[in-house]
Amino acid sequence: MQIKEQLIQDRADILRELGEVSEGESNKDIHAKFPVVGEKLDEQAQEIEGYTTNLATERILDDNLRDIETALARIADGTYGVCKYCKQPIAEKRLQARPVASACVECKSKLQAL
Repeated sequence: MQIKEQLIQDRADILRELGEVSEGESNKDIHAKFPVVGEKLDEQAQEIEGYTTNLATERILDDNLRDIETALARIADGTYGVCKYCKQPIAEKRLQARPVASACVECKSKLQAL
């Protein structure tokens, strides 16, 4: 399955990127790195800016990693490609465009309209 291989590659890429902006032993223990630049005020401002960027990047990567892990779990249990709301198949084009999709376009549109 080509989508599964892509998800596995995406997971590896995200884990590598997480390692660049965060530190910790496991997903539950990860926290954004605080860069140390120096003691001057402008250097401290750079540290805060770097930390803020790392924190935002970490949150985005964590969300993406969670979506990928969920999609891989659905592949493993045989529910991948089935809308979690209406239980109908998700269009192949949608899955190719967004492999982590858990809802069909119609259900997702209804949810976003709320």
